[in-house]
Amino acid sequence: MQAIPHRYPFLLIDRMEDIVLGEEATGIKNVSVNEPFFQGHFPARPVMPGVLLVEAMAQTAATLVVLTLGKDFEGKLVYFMTIEGAKFRRPVEPGDQVRIHVAKERHRSNVWKFRGEARVEGTVVAEATFSAMIMG
Repeated sequence: MQAIPHRYPFLLIDRMEDIVLGEEATGIKNVSVNEPFFQGHFPARPVMPGVLLVEAMAQTAATLVVLTLGKDFEGKLVYFMTIEGAKFRRPVEPGDQVRIHVAKERHRSNVWKFRGEARVEGTVVAEATFSAMIMG
């Protein structure tokens, strides 16, 4: 929570692990039936919205960027610039633990491009390539 400004109900990663500064990291999201988006998506069959999986990838990447750049960048805003090749392979449901792996593809100035992949029990559930700009 120090690294990025997102807060409940929009903080979509619970913890970070396997961090290689400037290169890659894994974010963990434990999906609970109490998530606010399940009230409307969908009450009879709760499914985590795909766009929130992409947002979780972006939050994982933003945390990696801030940890890489250091304390002066804590709490800075990171804005999406592009999302490419987003694919959703299977629904994410309450009780799932999503492991979100991001790897840097490119970095120029304050723009970073990442490849992200979300997995549940080792199975890819979503993937995307995206770029974002850190504002400071």
